[in-house]
Amino acid sequence: MSNEQRNDSPVNAGRRRLLGGAAALAGLTIAPGVFLVHASVPTRPEGTPASDQVRWGMLVDTNRCRVDCDACVTACREENGWEGHDRPETDAKWIRKMTVTERDGRQTSLPMMCQHCAEPPCAYVCPTGATFRRDDGIVLVDKHLCIGCRYCMMACPYQVRFFVHEPVASRSPNHPRGKGTVEGCNLCVHRIDQGVLPACVEACGERGQGALIFGDLNDPRSRISRAIAEYGAESVRADLELDTGVRYQGLS
Repeated sequence: MSNEQRNDSPVNAGRRRLLGGAAALAGLTIAPGVFLVHASVPTRPEGTPASDQVRWGMLVDTNRCRVDCDACVTACREENGWEGHDRPETDAKWIRKMTVTERDGRQTSLPMMCQHCAEPPCAYVCPTGATFRRDDGIVLVDKHLCIGCRYCMMACPYQVRFFVHEPVASRSPNHPRGKGTVEGCNLCVHRIDQGVLPACVEACGERGQGALIFGDLNDPRSRISRAIAEYGAESVRADLELDTGVRYQGLS
């Protein structure tokens, strides 16, 4: 796997605490009316390994994310083939909607998925190297190496990794799945490598919300970088210093 990079940087125990709740979330503000959607992403020539010259990331504008909209969740499920069985404790949800209620009663809706950390605790604790960070910043799971120990699930402070408890009856050709392995958001890596937006971003744009912006965080000319530079951005649990690839705005 010439284009794969396992991140072996030390991660202290404090980084492995579970998500501290809504009070730990912080954000930025994007001006009202700003509608930011990428039509496509640069393609990588076939056979060329991922490069650290690019770092894929996502910016979530919670001002545009409606509580009653789950277009991103539906698109992710259909694209990657994970199923729900109405069992919240065991169902896989590569992306889920969270509702944060402020003391004044104001509610903010935001999608939560793998944060694609530059310093991923999940990769650090994986005993087989099944969980790894690709050079372009995407955190993946090699199902051939995953032994289902679930150390990565315990290490993830965002609770966005899921164990496949049951036999998989049907599979999407876009993503291998199997009982006894761990999985999570991979930013629709198969689409990215073809120069196409992740399914959640595409669906959000088609629904007219424009709450998700995807692009290259290393390119100052990219739309995501320009939006962050102009309006700012925050990581969830920034105190853990994981340098997440997913950033949020509008939470404070």
